[in-house]
Amino acid sequence: MRLRTGAPGAAPWGDRGMEVRAEVIGSLWRIVVEVGQRVEEDETILVLESMKMEIPVTSPIGGTVTAILASRGEVVQEGQTVAIVE
Repeated sequence: MRLRTGAPGAAPWGDRGMEVRAEVIGSLWRIVVEVGQRVEEDETILVLESMKMEIPVTSPIGGTVTAILASRGEVVQEGQTVAIVE
């Protein structure tokens, strides 16, 4: 597995995974995947709404979504961890 530790919006999580972080302040508009679902690198995990724009939040690695850490409608902060992919 290739970890892009320098990728914006991502940080290492344990030995195998990555934290997926919001790159902007916004409302969680749509959750695209479910916990346990396999995703590819750069696949959209959720969509934020900020300043009337839809901003996709993508997976920094291919793997399995092990946690979604925000709820639909919740305002997330820049840098906040919103999902874990292992």
